Amino acid sequence: MGLTIAPLPVPRTGAALRAAVLEAAVLAGHLLLYPTGIREERPPDLPAARTPGQPPPVLLLHGFTDNRSVFVLLRRALGAGGRRRVETYNHSPFTRDLRVTARHLARRVEELCERSGQERVDLVGHSLGGLVARYYVQRLGGDARVRTLVSLGTPHGGTRIAPFMDAHPLVRQMRPESEVMAELGAPAPGCRTRFVAFWSEFDALMAPTGTARIEHPDLDATNVQVTGIGHLALAVHPAVITAVRRTLDGPLRAADGAPRPAGSAARAAGTEGRSLVV
Repeated sequence: MGLTIAPLPVPRTGAALRAAVLEAAVLAGHLLLYPTGIREERPPDLPAARTPGQPPPVLLLHGFTDNRSVFVLLRRALGAGGRRRVETYNHSPFTRDLRVTARHLARRVEELCERSGQERVDLVGHSLGGLVARYYVQRLGGDARVRTLVSLGTPHGGTRIAPFMDAHPLVRQMRPESEVMAELGAPAPGCRTRFVAFWSEFDALMAPTGTARIEHPDLDATNVQVTGIGHLALAVHPAVITAVRRTLDGPLRAADGAPRPAGSAARAAGTEGRSLVV
């Protein structure tokens, strides 16, 4: 879903028009950068020395038909000063089942933990990347390795955009009635990962728009509404990047790694939903 070009609805407000113009500008810039991210990143051969108080490493996952180039700005911000190790994962554009990609992600996370000397990592996924990460965490035992999962414009409830693309098996898996969505809607008691989902009312690839929210009684999830930008801009806008960095820098609401009962932590803190105006 990262570089899929779909017709934008006719803007009805000034804010929608500004969001559409910004989205077009971001798309143009991303198309220029796209060739730089085609090749898979080569992780360092030697493990890095771990320093006391160092935060978990971060792994970035791109969207459908996209690549790691979408994270140029976010990666730079998260890794500023060398305090945090940040890497990207290019999943194959020929993947036909996101569950297979999630299993590949599991191996990539294990390898990152071994090289970094840390037991847990943080994941940031844009669009489809967030769905792959959530499947790994929720269905493949990834909550034992993932401290925080941040999603940017991810169709957690499934999207009905572009019905003409149903021939693609990955697109079918992102429909609300798919087997994958049913699996993600199943009970997930004791899930140890914190979820933070950024969504925008001007995200033209989310239909309905609210589908980018995480609504699951067993998950410790916070939904952050971003006002004023579209799908691609969620991965590059300075305000969102700052919010993601603060999310990963901030303390967890419960002991790191401890199971959280049925989303009670979010409700107790009163942070199930927040708003970010850009």
